[in-house]
Amino acid sequence: MPYIHTCEFLVRHYECDMYGHVNHANYLRYMQESAFSASAAVGFSAQRYESLNLQWLAYETDIEYLSPARYGDTITVKTWVADFRRVRSLRMYELYVGEKRIANGSTDWVLLDTKAMYPTTITQEIIDAYAHGEVVTEAPRRESLPPPPKMPDGAFKIRRRVEWDDIDAAGHVNNAVYLNYISDCGMQSGRAVGWSMAQVREMGYGQFARRHQIEYKSAAVLDDELEICMWISDVRRASKMNYYTIRRVSDNKLIANVRTLAVWIDLATEALVSIPKTYLEAVAPMIVGGARE
Repeated sequence: MPYIHTCEFLVRHYECDMYGHVNHANYLRYMQESAFSASAAVGFSAQRYESLNLQWLAYETDIEYLSPARYGDTITVKTWVADFRRVRSLRMYELYVGEKRIANGSTDWVLLDTKAMYPTTITQEIIDAYAHGEVVTEAPRRESLPPPPKMPDGAFKIRRRVEWDDIDAAGHVNNAVYLNYISDCGMQSGRAVGWSMAQVREMGYGQFARRHQIEYKSAAVLDDELEICMWISDVRRASKMNYYTIRRVSDNKLIANVRTLAVWIDLATEALVSIPKTYLEAVAPMIVGGARE
């Protein structure tokens, strides 16, 4: 078995959303912090990487939400390294409240030479430290996220400027912030067609993400103006796939692609419900491929 590192996080009130659930971006923050802690536990702290002119950058992140966490819960994160491939390494996560698993996650990391600002080969010393005595072989090549369907003319778009609070110690937008960006875009898209989150909630419904898949393509920095675009595909009875792109306005540079599986639920029973026909009619210009049962 690989070395499994465990971290615990007490959910604070400001980490929760209007439903009383832990905001989805905070799951990514728990995962990131657990990865840093796990790395330090095997002798490779952030300070040591800095002294070696090395840094891990997230390339792809996948989070599947199984059950919500709430204020006062203690979230336990179990994390381990699944493989090493020349310049990349896959880290896995399981998140629990008590014995109940509430989320699964993975992050595909790339090792960067911070002087050359280019990916560099993972050394045997790093592999041995993370392997913790286990034999590690290179895993089969995994496919990247499939390209999204073509953006329709009716895709919803917003712009926002990167603020100081969005920036992390590496000098660029923290990965978890991108989930806040797309969440805001999704809420604004509903409000623009007469389906604000407040109205949906008053009707007894809720829209929840069941899975986020994020592909990081480039860094955004302070004062960058970003355009976030959203469109919809694979609409079924109670679920749909939301696609997002984040681009820098000045040069049209792609910053990130995001796929979000979203479901509609009855807030009283937490059971899946059919997406209202009137909602689908309202967002029809954003939908690619129509709705399916």
